[in-house]
Formats: sequence, structure tokens, C-alpha cells
Amino acid sequence: MTSLDGAVVLVTGGNRGLGSALVEEAFARGAAKVYATARNPRTVAHPDAVPLALEVTDPASVLAAAEQAGDVTVLMNNAGVSINASLLHAPLADIRREFETNFYGPLQVTRAFAPLIERNGGGHILTIHSVLSWIGMAGSYSASKAALWSQSNSLRLELKPRGIEVTGLHVGYVDTDMTANVDAPKSTAKDVAALALDGVESGAYEVLADEMSRKVKATLAADIATMYPQLSEV
Repeated sequence: MTSLDGAVVLVTGGNRGLGSALVEEAFARGAAKVYATARNPRTVAHPDAVPLALEVTDPASVLAAAEQAGDVTVLMNNAGVSINASLLHAPLADIRREFETNFYGPLQVTRAFAPLIERNGGGHILTIHSVLSWIGMAGSYSASKAALWSQSNSLRLELKPRGIEVTGLHVGYVDTDMTANVDAPKSTAKDVAALALDGVESGAYEVLADEMSRKVKATLAADIATMYPQLSEV
């Protein structure tokens, strides 16, 4: 279990949406310092956060951020992109971009910061997976998040002996800019951030932040047609 009280936290994509809520919640739980990263650090609005430039798809940017934030004990892999490209018809460049951001980005950041967290006495990594890690409704986005879920499961095994725990957050629609055009029930970013950090502090392997995530997770062991009823349509 990892207490946020006194922790040094880094949130990727910490300038808006869920990332901004994670920054706020970390401070509310007593974090000593919170780095909020963004491509443009001037967009970080929290007055107490330490703005930090980071492009998760750029290895040089990741290494530069690690050099500047060597005291981190809790890493929150939140930055992502939602292209939802068709796996059959979209340009491969669009699909690669989604994987570069949603899969390789968190991996590069984790590889850079894990040694620092270990050196600082151990800590925690929180990664945002999405309910679409488990259900293929959004083309390349679902595929990239499924790969990220698998990445977290593997990293959890590799990092545990090094004193680093891994929590994955699964959530459906969160009321942010990314879902502005979605007409469906949405969780607030504040509520999701609180549940996510409850999971970090309790040592949970996964956090299912809403009813959609709990329902989809419960169907994973069922016949594939249960999750995809359209397969049975004539």
C-alpha cells in the first residue's frame, strides 16, 4: 500500500480533464509535491503543481522529464489520445499514432521513472486503462488500451520485487473534453480521481470506477457473443 501523504507525484497529461483532477486529489491527500506534465507546461493551471514539459511519444522529452523529477515516488500514467480509427479502413499512421501515445508512451515513461521510484524507496504506478481495454467498440483506441492493460499486468510482476506496485483504472465515460460529444451517463473527473487514489492507497490491482466497467469485467469469462450480441444478429 502507498500513502499519498508526503508522496512526490507525477501526473502525465496533468493540465486538464482527469489528469487535472488527479493533481487536485493528490494534493488533497497530502502529497508533498505534484508534477503536472503537458506538452505546453504553461497550460497547467493548479497553483501548487510543478509544471513540467513532457511529450510521452518523444524519448528525449521523457528522459528530460525524468532528469528534472528525480524525486518521484508515485507515477500516474494518464496522458492519452482517442482517435478511434477503423482497424480495417483507417490509415495505418492513425493507428500507429494511437499506439505510440496510449501504449508506447506509458511504457517509455514507466521505464524512465521506475528506477527513480525504486531508488527513492519504492512507490506506486497508476495507469489509466478504460473500460475499452476489455471491449472492442472503438477500433484502434480499444486495441491500444487492451495492449496497455496487458502491459500493466506484465509490469506488475516485474516491478513488485523492486518495491513498486501497479494499479490499473478502468472507467467508462468521464465528463471531460474527450467525451464532450458523447450522449451517455458520465462520471465526474473528481469522483473518478478519488476512486483511483483510493485504489492506490489500498494497494488495489485494479479500480473499476463505474457500473459500466463492473458490468463489462463480469462478462469477460462468458461466451464472446455475450459481450458482442451483434455477432448473433442475422
